[in-house]
Amino acid sequence: MTKLPTLFISHGAPTFALDPGVLGQKLGALGRSLPKPRAVLVMSPHWMTDTLAVQTADHAPTVHDFGGFPAALYRLDYPAPTAPDLAAEVLARCQQHGIAAVAEANVGRDHGTWVPLLHLYPDADVPVIQLSLPATARPAALLALGQALSPLREQGVLIIGSGSMTHNLYERGDGVRDGYAQTFADWVAQHAEAGEVAALLDYRHQAPFAVRAHPTDEHFLPLFFALGAAMPTATPPTAQRIAGQMQYGVISMDSLRFDPPSPSEICV
Repeated sequence: MTKLPTLFISHGAPTFALDPGVLGQKLGALGRSLPKPRAVLVMSPHWMTDTLAVQTADHAPTVHDFGGFPAALYRLDYPAPTAPDLAAEVLARCQQHGIAAVAEANVGRDHGTWVPLLHLYPDADVPVIQLSLPATARPAALLALGQALSPLREQGVLIIGSGSMTHNLYERGDGVRDGYAQTFADWVAQHAEAGEVAALLDYRHQAPFAVRAHPTDEHFLPLFFALGAAMPTATPPTAQRIAGQMQYGVISMDSLRFDPPSPSEICV
């Protein structure tokens, strides 16, 4: 089976479901171009837990975990099937790698999962399970988690980290246009494309405007999960920027595609 890429998707505001914009169109094209996955595994920052949790439910309802938006948004449903067999594989791999993880059967799909999938797989015909974001996890630990689950790509699983390239909601809508968010997004994309994993892991200190772009970093951390899932060894994957628009002057919709290194690139 063809090895699938991994993705870091900026899911934006919930209204992204109704207004696909530039990124939504690109995700739709990407979904049509990739081999159809056996299942999709998504880490979303809108499900945070003390210990890594794996969604094991036989049915996962669409959760509208937001308020104050147009009524049409609350009528949307994403009825994709779940994948209990994949959930069991994820739990087993975590155990093999000494990563604490628990099963969670009583949780639905938050908008960090179903909103981008509406564009990527609009027919909701690909099984989907979620992973939680451990509340205390740091970039290196999420990279290691992705590496532990990386073999699933060879079994037809599309692995996605859902979050946001920039996420300063304090400045949303207040007219900020000084370009800091774009500067940060450019730095991330350039270092990802250059394979500079160490710099990315230390982004909080090395990237320009890192703390301003992410006053809290839960929406950026799933990037490292997606990155790790595309690099089963120490060799960095090939990264490609999926350019989105800048919303409200400070919320970048830029996303990343990671393709695993070819055998000739892998350092033994």
